[in-house]
Amino acid sequence: MSADPRSRAQRRRDTEHRLTHDVDVWVASASADGAPHLVPLSFDWDGEALLLATPTDSPTGRNLAATRTVRLGLGHTRDASMIEGDVEVLETHALPRDQGDRFAARSGFDPRALATPYRWFRVTPRRIQAWREVNEMAGRDLMRDGRWLIDDRTHGVSDGATDQG
Repeated sequence: MSADPRSRAQRRRDTEHRLTHDVDVWVASASADGAPHLVPLSFDWDGEALLLATPTDSPTGRNLAATRTVRLGLGHTRDASMIEGDVEVLETHALPRDQGDRFAARSGFDPRALATPYRWFRVTPRRIQAWREVNEMAGRDLMRDGRWLIDDRTHGVSDGATDQG
């Protein structure tokens, strides 16, 4: 039997906890002709965007650079946060050193030290949804158009927010 549905405020807290404490995320991208690609990548969350790194010539690296959009899956299938975001592409040397150091400390790997050319991909969330089971499908939208639907200070529902998913 499934648990009672969480409030939207609790889902935001749970999603922010995952963003702060998880290390890996599923990255779904597509080529210009629509061929899908899915890989797990390490990430760092700075409170506004996720920082990813992958080889420049990998399918994911090429897709993200070409389309500048991505869908990320965080968590488990029965406790998922889905993030759609806009992608900024940065050459390895273009990222401030402290951000690269933070990524390396969190993920346990430093793409700057590898012989294979890597790029950084900064993902700014545009839409975030979170749900566990069917009883949480309503109200699953936590962010739309890059704006949280739950007030940051109180985690109360903002004006104009609805429970439509």
